Amino acid sequence: MSANTPIPIAVVVAVIDADRVLLTRREDFEIWCLPGGAIEPGESLVEAARREVREETGFEVVIDRLVGLYSRPNFGGYHTAVVFAGRIVGGAALPQPSEVIEMDFFTAATLPEDLLWGHRQRVLDALNGVGGSYVSTIDTGPPSWPAKRSELYAMRDNSGLSRTAFYNKHIAILGPDVYRREIGGVEE
Repeated sequence: MSANTPIPIAVVVAVIDADRVLLTRREDFEIWCLPGGAIEPGESLVEAARREVREETGFEVVIDRLVGLYSRPNFGGYHTAVVFAGRIVGGAALPQPSEVIEMDFFTAATLPEDLLWGHRQRVLDALNGVGGSYVSTIDTGPPSWPAKRSELYAMRDNSGLSRTAFYNKHIAILGPDVYRREIGGVEE
């Protein structure tokens, strides 16, 4: 990425129902994650967050709070995720087949092991009520895959591995989700 290229920002939403969070199982790697994605031109962050949840799950949500900003400066792809917490106010469960193969609610104790890298901390922060002024960073070296998602998917499709096995071999090996808190949060 050159110095003049905008930094990609994603919106991610922890849709919370009591003590549970809605996760979707991604079609591309068959692992669980929070709903979210790119901001389209002309959208605010909150508009993008609501649209992504509606497109991926069928649910209409209201955004209740900002959980935090999560940065991965050397990761490639989305550099920063703006994570919100929200709740369902309408719609119906209707997963988008091109992106979501399954969705379900989980408590902190029942989170699946195969959770998208970086999402475990985001889920726990949302469920624990972190919000408003929390910024953290994952310090990791650059990944060993192409920067373009289409090239990564071609690599996946030509690997001879299942989607989950490809993810585990090339992405999960980055290690545990270890964030460095930069602003806010609860002191441990």
